[in-house]
Amino acid sequence: MNIEMCKVLLISNILAFAWMSTAQDTIEEFMQTQADVSYTQIEDSDEGYPVYELSIVQPVDHFAVDGPTFTQKVFLTHAGKKRPTVMSTQGYNVRNRPNEIARILDGNHLNIEHRYFATSTPEDKDWKYLTLEQATADLHKINQLFKQFYDDKWVSTGISKGGQTTIYYKYFYPDDVDVSIPYVAPFNYSMEDKRIYHFLDTIRTADCRKKVFNVQKLLLKKKDKALEKLQWYEMGKQLKLEYLGDLETAYEYAVLEYPFSVWQWGTKCEDVPTDKDLDKYIRHLIDVVGFDFYVDQTMSFFAPHYYQASTQMGYYGFPTRKYQKWLDKVGKNPTASFPPKDVDVTFDDTLIKKVDKWLKQEGNDIMYINGLGDTWCATRVIPTKRVNSVEFNLPGAHHGEARVKNMPEAMAAEFEETLENWINRQVDLTVLKEE
Repeated sequence: MNIEMCKVLLISNILAFAWMSTAQDTIEEFMQTQADVSYTQIEDSDEGYPVYELSIVQPVDHFAVDGPTFTQKVFLTHAGKKRPTVMSTQGYNVRNRPNEIARILDGNHLNIEHRYFATSTPEDKDWKYLTLEQATADLHKINQLFKQFYDDKWVSTGISKGGQTTIYYKYFYPDDVDVSIPYVAPFNYSMEDKRIYHFLDTIRTADCRKKVFNVQKLLLKKKDKALEKLQWYEMGKQLKLEYLGDLETAYEYAVLEYPFSVWQWGTKCEDVPTDKDLDKYIRHLIDVVGFDFYVDQTMSFFAPHYYQASTQMGYYGFPTRKYQKWLDKVGKNPTASFPPKDVDVTFDDTLIKKVDKWLKQEGNDIMYINGLGDTWCATRVIPTKRVNSVEFNLPGAHHGEARVKNMPEAMAAEFEETLENWINRQVDLTVLKEE
């Protein structure tokens, strides 16, 4: 090769490198260079940042990358290349909505739909690939992909089942993010975690707990009359209950679920009825538990969640000793998890034991947010003194209230200082007061 040819190639390479650097100056130009990403700009956020709906190609099996793929839905709010990036690890489907942590950091937000939910589902839904190993590998791929563009601090967060995913993501990929912030995230030890029972037996006052039990007692003793009334409700709303079996089965489950939901969603003791008016009790049950929760459409939507609970994540059940004489459809101590009947489901607590040990000995840089009035706080992670992790437990807060914006002043100040120290960035909680 002659000297002139070498000069031409050298200049060409320099120009190509310069073009690539320029081409990646904007998020859109960066995403255009990524073969596994397609995007559409959909709107601007309340802060005026562009929001994109992304489809990201993922392997169905991350350990056999030449196999089938599916597309995972993600919403990206782009605040700036040199801003922190927050990953919302959803437990279910995804909706385009703002995120507390992204707002207080004035950062980018990757809001990620969980595999096997909604549009993020393989064409051939092979359930054996719905594991925490695979779900967190989805997150890792997204993290590594966008770290090519966003090189500031990274935070992972999620609520409820999304918070559980956040914990497991930190376990499998501890170096992906600088800080993890799971909200109201249970860490269950078994399919019938009895810490839930202790919580239900001790929460609030004995009088309040007795009122809750009396509602269940009346609804079960008058089940025949209640079912006659609910048949009209079922027909009027055109409900299908074949997933669980029938109306009576769904009714018994709803009554057993009632105490869990009362505390999970913060029902006030004074709002628990005591006048023995059956119509009022039925309406109260529907308001607190949500009878639509047991219809086929809802059951099918949550089937992936129940599959994960019944195989790796654990769940809770219903002690029936107090109710057994009134139950005809539900067996003794049934689980609250309802995986698909046509799928082989076997619970294995091997991963739970590994992660529990890791959380106690090596689970650093995690900020747990919980509500002490929430049933799920019974199985929360309590960080040990051996790790650099902290918990923020909001007194009396239920599952939907345990948020940074609702923290008492002193707790909020501690949260702000901790997060600033951990990511070496300013945190502005005042933006949450604007809501």
